[in-house]
Amino acid sequence: MKKIVFFLFLAAQMSFGNDMVWSKTGHRAVGEVAQEHLTRKARKAITAILDGESLAAVSNFADEIKADSKYREFSAWHYVNFPEDKKYSDVEPSENGDLIIGIEKCVAIVKDEQSSKEDRAFYLKMLVHLIGDLHQPMHVGRLEDKGGNDIQVQWFNDGSNLHRVWDSGMINAYGMSYTELAASLPRLNKTQKKAIQAGTVLDWVEESQDIANELYDSVAVGEKLSYRYNYVWWDTLEKQLQKGGLRLAKVLNELF
Repeated sequence: MKKIVFFLFLAAQMSFGNDMVWSKTGHRAVGEVAQEHLTRKARKAITAILDGESLAAVSNFADEIKADSKYREFSAWHYVNFPEDKKYSDVEPSENGDLIIGIEKCVAIVKDEQSSKEDRAFYLKMLVHLIGDLHQPMHVGRLEDKGGNDIQVQWFNDGSNLHRVWDSGMINAYGMSYTELAASLPRLNKTQKKAIQAGTVLDWVEESQDIANELYDSVAVGEKLSYRYNYVWWDTLEKQLQKGGLRLAKVLNELF
């Protein structure tokens, strides 16, 4: 039934927006899921640090600051690239930083109660976004094609690329608000949620890399993607958004 509803929305929502990494809607949905799974203690601490703003409200902060050159040093934090047959621990980290390095620094600063409130707020906002990026598989794609950005495809009748389809194409075509999208995600019991939250950031990165490798095999350069592609991959996209939210909640609950 959910997929029938999805295609009704899709038929009416054929356009897609700018490349916004999980799109603004996707990142806000991740934040919304995480907000619902915070402990009381974590929620209270986060409310104080963010002056009452929700995780959904700050989830796109890391993209919004890209326009300011003084934040250029954080650009490389949005992704991590390493060979498809390697693990992150097998390669030399980029001297410019990467998604893993960014998450680790954010955690360290937010965790440190000696950090200023301003710094804790900045890096908490960054952390919310980066955990979302980690679960967009093409942000753990291959260096040689810029995480799928160089793999040109058609999204219905528009020129696009594999990265953008996963960043914004499918989500924006859904035509739902972030609260509607978050509410439409699969219902899970406590055991299922605990299983998703198991493991470490490195485990989650390798999981995203495995999905990215599947996505590379899912298209041919120049291919026209439309209803069939959405039908095959929508469940995966939903699961990644949900995993992002649940795992963000885990990280924040452990921090506070």
